[in-house]
Amino acid sequence: MTTRRSLMKTTLAAGALLVAGLGTTSAVQAEELDTIMEKGVIRIAMSGAYPPFNFVNEKNEVVGFDPAIGTEIAKRMGLKAEIVTTAWDGIIGGLLANKYDAIVGSMTITEERDKVVDFVGPYYATKRAIFTKAGSPITSVSQLGDATLGVTLGETHEEWARDQGYSIRTYKGLPELLLELENGRVDAIVNDSIAAILAMKEKGYDYAVIPDLETEAFGAGIAIREGNPKLGAAMQKALDDMMADGTYVKIAEQWVGGDIR
Repeated sequence: MTTRRSLMKTTLAAGALLVAGLGTTSAVQAEELDTIMEKGVIRIAMSGAYPPFNFVNEKNEVVGFDPAIGTEIAKRMGLKAEIVTTAWDGIIGGLLANKYDAIVGSMTITEERDKVVDFVGPYYATKRAIFTKAGSPITSVSQLGDATLGVTLGETHEEWARDQGYSIRTYKGLPELLLELENGRVDAIVNDSIAAILAMKEKGYDYAVIPDLETEAFGAGIAIREGNPKLGAAMQKALDDMMADGTYVKIAEQWVGGDIR
């Protein structure tokens, strides 16, 4: 039987081949920055369901660390940023289908993703963490075999939890994960540590972190279609410049409380 993971790999690879087949690859894709500059707008995608990194506020505006970073990069390139929200589990497919120009949505840079997209950055670093409600009897990774874990559909944490053989339930984003944990419908959630901690504090949730999870820090990058060195270089320069002149830190302090590079 074809596993979900294998199906995802096959789908993404097919999408990459489809994009690559649109004309002469190097000639068409190398001009993508020029096309964006002519339009004066760069379309940037994210889930809109990952506070405080990206979320929809009471005015129905997509705000947070990610759109602020994306908008500042666009500004430095002489462009306007158009923010697009889409389901996370199909966000790479949408990029390959030319529905937007870049993903600035706290996407972990992985070897698997790097096979089908190119990355600018990383623009911040975080770690995987597992959270329970305060007072939960689950205090160790060794106890997770009998637990139900909540994960966001399409995230690297979902793949990791499946690889571990854990019982999981999938959700659209962090707000749903937190609500399910708070209401006791899952025993624990797996998420990026920074985003989950900040969101839990914002909502006043009492939580505990599983202390013995062995995990390395990973970088979040900006995904663009492969074969666009001019676009990648322009975005990287804008990112490097804002990190060097203090603008990055100001944005980070506003949305996540401090420098997270």
